[in-house]
Amino acid sequence: MRTGLAVAVAAAALAVAVPQAGAVGAKSDRPAAGPDKVNSVQKETDGRRVLRPRAGNPVQISPAAYNQARSILAKAGSMTAAKSHPIHGTTGVPARYGVNLLACARDEYRAHDKNLPLKQSGMSPYHYIAIHDAAKTMGITRW
Repeated sequence: MRTGLAVAVAAAALAVAVPQAGAVGAKSDRPAAGPDKVNSVQKETDGRRVLRPRAGNPVQISPAAYNQARSILAKAGSMTAAKSHPIHGTTGVPARYGVNLLACARDEYRAHDKNLPLKQSGMSPYHYIAIHDAAKTMGITRW
């Protein structure tokens, strides 16, 4: 009798705790991302979109690497990179800053190069090389 009662109490406590964890924002089919993890939307085989951590990117990059990549993108014509503020006075920059800079520049380049006949990944070869050089400078492999 006591064992059955203990199991019932434990099951009720678990049933109450599970919806509260779901209310925080973490869904059972999606892993919760930490503050320094960059997420990627990937399609599963059944068509669902699921957030997955991007492997290979560093957690932090040096300010010099960020500034150099910013300069590469600005010289290639990215207005976002040209308007962004150079990083100084800190020992490290979150990699998400670099990922965001690369993604914005990529979108700008694709919009600018949409009518060109010769493209790589939707960009001119010049922009393609510039964005990959900037990514390599920061050590970012996925953006």
